[in-house]
Amino acid sequence: MSERDVFEYAVLRVVPRVERGECFNAGVLVYCHAKSFVAARIHLDERKLLALDPAADVVGVRAALRAVEGVCHGGDGAGQAAGDDAGRRFRWLIAPRSTVVQPGVVHSGLTRDPEAEVERLLDVLVR
Repeated sequence: MSERDVFEYAVLRVVPRVERGECFNAGVLVYCHAKSFVAARIHLDERKLLALDPAADVVGVRAALRAVEGVCHGGDGAGQAAGDDAGRRFRWLIAPRSTVVQPGVVHSGLTRDPEAEVERLLDVLVR
């Protein structure tokens, strides 16, 4: 049986109108230092988005969520973070910003499989 590794995660939330502070969960971000692993999975509920802001830019919000996934993957899709290691990319993504897509509080846990953890958290916290 393999050992479990520490991982960190944050929920990605959508705040359609920052001035109102209303939000809903639209993805998860997971980092595991021991595995040099960072990944995000998204699930944008467009009905929730439009219920909170009928004039919301659905395409723009989806693009912002996909950009988070791109930073996680690294390479050309990561922009300025392209050369950074997984930990630096995770820390950059969890930094607070006043935007429509925001990271929640960082939590930690133990896992044998960070990739499976991403899917489990998406099911539990977002879908």
